[in-house]
Amino acid sequence: MKGILLAGGTGTRLYPMTRAFSKHLLPVYDKPMLYYPLSMLMLLGIRDIIIISTAHDEPLYKDIFGDGSRLGIKITYKIQDKPQGIAQAFHLSYDQFHGNKVCMILGDNIFYIPNYKQFFAESISMNEGANIFGYRVQDPQRYGVVEVDENNMAIKIEEKPLKPRSNLAVPGMYFYDKNVFEYAKNLKLSARGELEITDINNIYLEKKQLSVKVMGRGCIWLDSGTSDSLLESSHLIQTIEKRQVIKIACLEEIALNMGYISKDEIKKWVNSFKSASTYMQYLKNLTNNW
Repeated sequence: MKGILLAGGTGTRLYPMTRAFSKHLLPVYDKPMLYYPLSMLMLLGIRDIIIISTAHDEPLYKDIFGDGSRLGIKITYKIQDKPQGIAQAFHLSYDQFHGNKVCMILGDNIFYIPNYKQFFAESISMNEGANIFGYRVQDPQRYGVVEVDENNMAIKIEEKPLKPRSNLAVPGMYFYDKNVFEYAKNLKLSARGELEITDINNIYLEKKQLSVKVMGRGCIWLDSGTSDSLLESSHLIQTIEKRQVIKIACLEEIALNMGYISKDEIKKWVNSFKSASTYMQYLKNLTNNW
C-alpha cells in the first residue's frame, strides 16, 4: 500500500500565522504538525509516500524530511499549483501510484489510536473497495457526515449538511483500492471549483463498496487547522506525553521500532545533534539505554 500526505493549501483558517509560513509546520506541542500524519502512515507499514505541497512550501518539507531515507522510507514530492480539492491528489500521484492501493491522510489531521494495529487491520488488508471512518461529534454540520447501516456500510454521505442524518463526521484519512485513480480521472469540478473527496466516496457507495469504521472510546481525532483546535491538539499531546513518559509521533523511534532503520543509524544521527530540545533529549535517552 502507498501513502499520500496532503500538505498543500494556504492555511487561511490560521491567518496571519500562515501569511508567510506553512501551517503544516506550525508546532503541535513539540513537533511540526506534519509529523503526526506522517507517523500514522509509518506505523501502518507504509514506506512509499508522496507529500503534496505548494511550490512555496516544498523546499521547507525537503529540508526537514529529505527523500525519507534517514527514516528508512521513500518520500517524493508533488506540487499542487492550484488547490482544486482533496481528490486532486489522485491526479497528481497518478503516474507514480496508479495500480496500487493507497492510504490518503490530510496534513492537519491528528489521530491518537492506542490499538492502531488492530483498528486498521481490515483497512490495510483490503483489496477491493474503500474504507473511511466515522467519528462522533457534537456539531456534525461543520463536517462531511456519513450515515451507516447495521453492518457499518455507508448509506449516505453529505458535505456540511444543515440537517445531519447522523453525528458521524468523516475524518481526513481514507483507504482506497487501486481503482480510485481511474475514478478520479472522470471527476468533474464541483460548484465550488473543486474535485471533491465526497464524490469519490459516493462512487464506492453506489457500488456498495464503501465501508465505515467507527472510532470508539479511546480513539481521538483532531483537525488542527484552526487556532482553537491547534491549541487543543498541543494540550492533548502534552498531557499524554507527560503522563505516559513517551513521545507521540517521534519519527525516528517509530522507524527503529518498525525495523526501517538500525540502532546504529539512529544513534549516529542523534549524536550529530547538539540540540537540548525535549525531543532530542528523548532520543538521546533512548539510545543511551542500549
